[in-house]
Amino acid sequence: MSRFYVTTAIPYVNARPHLGFALEIVQADVLARHHRLRGDRVRFLTGTDDNSLKNVLAAEAEGLSTEELVDRNAAAFAALRDPLALSFSDFIRTSRDNRHRTGVERLWRACADAGDLYRTHYEGLYCVGCEQFYTPAELVDGKCPEHDVEPQLVAEENWFFRLSRYAAQLHDLISNGTVRIEPAARRNEVLGFIASGLRDFSISRSRTRAHGWGIPVPGDPDQVIYVWWDALGNYITSLGYGTDGSNYRRWWVQSERRVHVIGKGVVRFHAVYWLAMLLSAGEPLPTDILVHDYLTTDGRKISKSAGAVVDPIALADRYGSDAVRWWLLREVPRVGDADFTVARLVARANDDLANGLGNLVNRVTVIVHRYRDGRPPVGAGVDAGAEPLAAACRDAPDLVHEALTDFDFRRATAAVWRIVEEANRYIEQVRPWELARAERGGDVVAGRRLDAVIAALLTACRVLATQLTPFLPALAARISGQCISLTGQLPQPQVLFPRL
Repeated sequence: MSRFYVTTAIPYVNARPHLGFALEIVQADVLARHHRLRGDRVRFLTGTDDNSLKNVLAAEAEGLSTEELVDRNAAAFAALRDPLALSFSDFIRTSRDNRHRTGVERLWRACADAGDLYRTHYEGLYCVGCEQFYTPAELVDGKCPEHDVEPQLVAEENWFFRLSRYAAQLHDLISNGTVRIEPAARRNEVLGFIASGLRDFSISRSRTRAHGWGIPVPGDPDQVIYVWWDALGNYITSLGYGTDGSNYRRWWVQSERRVHVIGKGVVRFHAVYWLAMLLSAGEPLPTDILVHDYLTTDGRKISKSAGAVVDPIALADRYGSDAVRWWLLREVPRVGDADFTVARLVARANDDLANGLGNLVNRVTVIVHRYRDGRPPVGAGVDAGAEPLAAACRDAPDLVHEALTDFDFRRATAAVWRIVEEANRYIEQVRPWELARAERGGDVVAGRRLDAVIAALLTACRVLATQLTPFLPALAARISGQCISLTGQLPQPQVLFPRL
């Protein structure tokens, strides 16, 4: 049994959650549930980034106090738990959680003690949407590549972090796999960024420009800690870094796997800035940084800032958590953006969950009731024709684990789906209704084979219930409810997943 600590990035709360973040938190949830299923001890963290200037500006635009807007929208992120069937262990809010400020202050002082912080005058091009400075060479036609807006020219005195000191060390740690970045294209992107030359970066803002919102710099109250420095610390401040530290030791220092699940737009912060901060403070690094691409709608990135938003709670309310999770896990590729439409979600749910899986479970339970009064055969033999189905059941756990280790949810779901395909194919091949007809005519051998067929199909359904648990926990529970009985008799067949 090993420890597995998995986190999402914490999103700004300038607006309600969108489907792009739902992708990330569902992916992290699958990893958490998968490792629990394997017997690992798991901690799954998510939360909200409250201390952003974007949040302040959004509150002003709505005529609210920053606290009111942040509290309202953070509650909407926490409320994703039930509609998306999430199993997070901890939810941190950077403006409200007492663990966070104490830990951020400790991290700041540790880097200061290492000689990596200094104060100097700076001028640069700043994108509020990204909350970061850009060089002219990084802009596209003079605009931020993420938000397609011209950055602001900012000149002030800030605190800086000596990122340049860690370039060689970061390059070695990433290139030798000590910190694994998946997929490989993102690792290469990070290595290229490091090779281009790392510059020290600003880690504070004037209190005036921050509108007084955020964590003050220790010993310098006229400055507020840069939101990314503040936010990245959540992965350890939530564990009590800066307070008693028992969870920090258990889940960060002693965990075999420390995994960040993030979007491609924040790779630089997690794979360069965050690692350098931890090196400076003398703390362990994450073991894995798993990067997903974007969801789009009509070719536009789903984004609060861009105004292209799909509400995951509304989707789940209308179509159910199983349909939403399944589209995110079955349709989104490991590499490349995925365009979302409701029609695609409905088609995938109907084809797979209603016609494929739902039809299978219904056929199997009807067969048990029609030919064995709902009582699964006891002591049934093994049907030789069931070997491809049995192989799919045997192979699924390892194939799913290998795929999820590679951060490939499509491949993982395909390994489970092979059981569905083999089971439906097996039913068509053996034609249990014909075996039942022969049995009624006095064919004892046909009756014995029917027992073996029913046993093989019920076993497949039970394996499906187990292997689908990380992906579709609610639907997996319904399969178990229909195919497992402590009384010796299965409940009456019910529609597992109605067509949308």
